[in-house]
Amino acid sequence: MAILLLEDGTLESNLVEISRQLSPLGIYLRHYDPGTSIFLPDLISQEILTAREKDYILEIHDSLFEFLKKEGNYLWSDLLTMHPGLSQLQMLINTYNRYHVHTAPEALYILAGEMIFGFVRPDGSQVQLLVQSQDYIHIPARVEHWSSPAASLHCKAVRYFTTVDGWIPQYTVTSDQ
Repeated sequence: MAILLLEDGTLESNLVEISRQLSPLGIYLRHYDPGTSIFLPDLISQEILTAREKDYILEIHDSLFEFLKKEGNYLWSDLLTMHPGLSQLQMLINTYNRYHVHTAPEALYILAGEMIFGFVRPDGSQVQLLVQSQDYIHIPARVEHWSSPAASLHCKAVRYFTTVDGWIPQYTVTSDQ
C-alpha cells in the first residue's frame, strides 16, 4: 500500500487520507489486488524478461484490468521493468527524477517493487509518494512531479498511455526545497 511523506515529515498510509492530500492535484490512487500473483509469480520475480514473457504479463494484466483502459481512454500499454543490472537504468532515472510535466496523463500499475513520486502542490509545497505492488496511480497532464525507483531499484509496472508518443517530459524549474 502507498505511503505519503508530507513536508512536515508526517507519514500517511491511510489510502483515504492520501487521496485527500493528493486531490488538489487531481491524482487518482487506488489499490487493486486482482490475484495476478497466482498467474505470474515466476515471471514477476524474474529480473530479465523476454519480449514474449512481457507480452504474456500484459495479456494477463489487460484481461483483469480492461476497465482501467476504458476508464482512462488508454490507447496502449507496456511493461516497465527496472532492476540494478538494467543497462538503461541510469538513463531512466536521469530522465524522470527531475521535476517535469507531461502533456498527457501518466498512469501505471505496480506489479512488483516500488516507485517514488514527488509532487508540487498548488500552494508550492511538496510531498513524496511511495507506490508499491498492486497500487495504481493516475497523474493528470500538467501535474508537476518527478519519479524514481525506490532504493532496491526493482520495479515492474504496467504503464498506460493516451497518446501514440507516450510520456515525454517537459522539465520545469522547480527544485527540491
